[in-house]
Amino acid sequence: MSLLDGFTVLDFAAVGPAARASRILADYGMRVIKVAPVVGSGVDAVEPVFHAYGGGRGMQRIRIDLKSATGRDVIVRLVRKADVLIESYRPGVASRLGIGYEDLKAHNPGLIYCSTTGYGQQGPYSQWAGHDIDYLAVGGFLACSGRDAEGKPAIPGATVADSAGGGMQAAMSIMAALVGRSKTGIGTHLDVSVIDGVLNLMSLYLDQYLATGEETRPGSALLTGKFACYGVYTASDGKHLAVGAIEGKFFRNLCKLLGIEQYADGQYDAARQDEIRAALQQRFLTRTRDEWTALLADKDTCVAPVLGIAEVVSDKHLRSQQAFMTANHPTRGSFEQLAPNLAGAERGQPTFNLPPAGHLDTDTVLGEGGFSAGEIERLRSGGSVQ
Repeated sequence: MSLLDGFTVLDFAAVGPAARASRILADYGMRVIKVAPVVGSGVDAVEPVFHAYGGGRGMQRIRIDLKSATGRDVIVRLVRKADVLIESYRPGVASRLGIGYEDLKAHNPGLIYCSTTGYGQQGPYSQWAGHDIDYLAVGGFLACSGRDAEGKPAIPGATVADSAGGGMQAAMSIMAALVGRSKTGIGTHLDVSVIDGVLNLMSLYLDQYLATGEETRPGSALLTGKFACYGVYTASDGKHLAVGAIEGKFFRNLCKLLGIEQYADGQYDAARQDEIRAALQQRFLTRTRDEWTALLADKDTCVAPVLGIAEVVSDKHLRSQQAFMTANHPTRGSFEQLAPNLAGAERGQPTFNLPPAGHLDTDTVLGEGGFSAGEIERLRSGGSVQ
């Protein structure tokens, strides 16, 4: 049985950190019901592309008129049987719609209500619009990252703030709140701020500055490229290798295998870093990336190949870990997607049949929520649900 089987989540978010959180929760076995506004209600509804967020794998969908009293009554009845509600409106919007935490906890005191925003429910920036790059900017991540060809902070290759800062934070907080509820029976309101998650990711550098006044910049610290033992090098075929030989034993192994043992004792000699970096680069230019990988990766050198996305999905190690699974789409055909791959999730799942665009599970969701067939028909004909 999945670790979180038996819990129900109402998810009012279409994309972004909240959608990443519900993807994680679904992968651990929670029943996730995606709640969207009805078409024509005047509320914008973002529809992710067919393959995003697992294509809705293992989730149910319903449309409810959030602006009507009847629609809000539907939500209240669903909330009574739910464990978790996730929303990603700007601060104050959910309350204005009548579905804020204070509105709903009276109907379900055990509800875990998770609000996900960029900057939190309170504070000078709480109403700012933003996306991943904005949160990385305000949280100090970009300032400590590498520079592009023009000397500007480079755009990261992953949505670090949305995924690790927001989605994973929300999922972890929800799980912790459920554990707490198991002791007290009382739910809570989780104020998941993506910027808080970014600060957590930056804790090494923030704590260093707060304790010593030393500010981290690109090339000023071990993990931002100050020393030659931690960096990226180009091979003879133009591909790259990542070197993370922080500990002395790993760097000595690397120098020995590269034939530059004279530099092994100068690993952290600040005056010699340009010389050592040049020597490493010169050696790496004598073979291809894959030749160096075969020679070094399993020799305790902390060397790994820099793989492109196409190489990642064909990598033998990741394939052995069942990191990918097959999905069938009614119009897009069969393709692979990332499988539930976090620790404790069920790997090796069979082929999943994704729903077609616009598919809704209204009868199932409302039926399991205690609505009769007649009630469902009246709600649908009245436009309160779709």
